[in-house]
Amino acid sequence: METLKVRIGNNLTIGEPGHIVVQTMCNTHTSDVEATVAQCRRLAAAGAEMIRITVPGMKDVPCIREIHEKLRSEGIETPLVADIHFSSETAIAVAGIVEKVRINPGNFHPDHEIARQKFAELTKVCRKNGTAIRIGLNHGSLGKYITDLYGNTPLAMAKAAMEWLRLCVENDFLQVVVSLKSSNTLVMVEAYRLLYGMMQEEGLIFPMHLGVTEAGNGDSGRIKSCIGIATLLEEGIGNTVRVSLTEDPEAEIPVARYLAERYSGLPVSMPPSRERVILDAACTYGPSLLMHRTDEIHLDTGFGREFDSYLEDEILQAARRRFYRPEYIACPGCGRTMYNLQAAFEEVKARTSHLKGMVIAVMGCIVNGPGEMADADWGYVGEGNGKVSIYKKNVPVARHVPESEAVEKLLAFIEVRQ
Repeated sequence: METLKVRIGNNLTIGEPGHIVVQTMCNTHTSDVEATVAQCRRLAAAGAEMIRITVPGMKDVPCIREIHEKLRSEGIETPLVADIHFSSETAIAVAGIVEKVRINPGNFHPDHEIARQKFAELTKVCRKNGTAIRIGLNHGSLGKYITDLYGNTPLAMAKAAMEWLRLCVENDFLQVVVSLKSSNTLVMVEAYRLLYGMMQEEGLIFPMHLGVTEAGNGDSGRIKSCIGIATLLEEGIGNTVRVSLTEDPEAEIPVARYLAERYSGLPVSMPPSRERVILDAACTYGPSLLMHRTDEIHLDTGFGREFDSYLEDEILQAARRRFYRPEYIACPGCGRTMYNLQAAFEEVKARTSHLKGMVIAVMGCIVNGPGEMADADWGYVGEGNGKVSIYKKNVPVARHVPESEAVEKLLAFIEVRQ
């Protein structure tokens, strides 16, 4: 059964056989038009085929318009995706500006029927403007309506996405891509598989955007992303990828391109290097570990036994087979992030590295943070204005903590409550 083809702007189609689209997201503030345009230039030059930019509210709509116009005036045609949370009015306002809008329809309104009405309105505006939609549902950010029925589970994620896809069909709107991300590689893979099966049963396969959300940074972020994404791409599931790293977004593109080339049957352009060895090993062994087709791996990379042992441990941890250090959940940051996320994450990792098996989240903002760190034992969530909230599971235990004191506060809570 063929995947539907979704046109993004004038020159890009998602769902074409043999082409996995590489995308990323800006982490600049959208209100800083010059910084965002400059970052988009770099991302386009680095090979991003699509660039997402957050649009937190109506006041940012003129900014995204100016960013779009400046890029097009420079001859940069890379499609822009507006990232919207909660506000259907903002989604409708940007639908005539950008090539694609990313939304979670379930958070358009607490009343599910009103959310459905607002989403139907958006599909009409997008159809009129030739704008595509990504329905992006993340583990931990599902609406109460669906979690009351199915819990916070992969099945709930797939059922929720399927409902919104049916509504698109009812409204004669098929320019839709769908994603079901999680920081847990097992949850992510299971959710995508379930949705793919449901789409097959209904006779319409929409393109799927793959990603492991809040994967973190460094080797572990790359390995976790590769294992989750590769497991699905091996099965022919997935048409576009984003590797979410808590780093500058330019660093995401080589990893995403590696995955796109490897699973499109193209020669991999990344030269032999430490990073290439890591990605090769993660993609070669990670899916088998994740799916319990094998239990152990023994690497001989040529980089020495110490490196090989470290890489084996990292792959086993990302595949959720053996935990030898804490598990970290960290978002990549975007225009909603109001503090130095990368520096805070590095400090949290350095100060908590002894807490084997504990799950610790460092999140950029309160929009997705409390929901998407659903698996975490402890959370560090930016509030803005130099303040941080500390969470135990999904319950805030301290709010408005000055950023300069927040890591110490987090560690103090952990020590007391272990």
